[in-house]
Amino acid sequence: MEKILIVEDDINISDMVSDYLANEGFEVKRAFDGVEALQIFEREAFDLVLLDLMIPQLDGMRVMKGIREKSLTPIIIVSAKDSEGDKAMGLGFGADDYLTKPFSLVELSARIKANIRRATRYTQSHETKQPQIIKIRELEIDLENYQVKKRGELIKLTSKEFEILKLFVTNKNKVYTKAQIYQAVWGEAYYGEDNVINVHIRRVREKIEDTAEPVYIKTLWGIGYKMEDE
Repeated sequence: MEKILIVEDDINISDMVSDYLANEGFEVKRAFDGVEALQIFEREAFDLVLLDLMIPQLDGMRVMKGIREKSLTPIIIVSAKDSEGDKAMGLGFGADDYLTKPFSLVELSARIKANIRRATRYTQSHETKQPQIIKIRELEIDLENYQVKKRGELIKLTSKEFEILKLFVTNKNKVYTKAQIYQAVWGEAYYGEDNVINVHIRRVREKIEDTAEPVYIKTLWGIGYKMEDE
């Protein structure tokens, strides 16, 4: 049974989401402020965190930063803040998804299940299989064990960051539009979610590049992105 941590200070919303997810078969734990959320996360393991941004004690961004320092557990932000800037900031701090209030409980459940599936696929080790490793310049991408090393040092990527990198390294020289990246990695129809793609590409680049001028994932202005052969 997958375990969800709900971080929400509005009792009515917390009750509604908790009851719905429990009926969907999830085990649910709740926190009502940022300090409590981090304390619970320290003590227990979770498959996913639902995180409101506007919570007492510690705000959602600081809670997410604390979680990301120790874990790649999927985080879905659920917030009344719906500006593109807020979404970009949340994703930039390490969120995997962003859902704006008010929201559909059916959609929330679908996103939770999708993010857990991706995270499970990301963390599963295929010990009986021979690792399939792609080497590009100073990077080693282990497609079987979902690991990336740079000059021998392990790089921590979230599941979506890895899927983006995997998409490019397994399709070198192919140009991908933002819509194609979104459909391939998120598995959903693309509705102009430019900030989602921009933030995730930037995060991947920050982790694999040494200079401001990208060497691995190149931008084709007005078209999309590609990774060239060496």
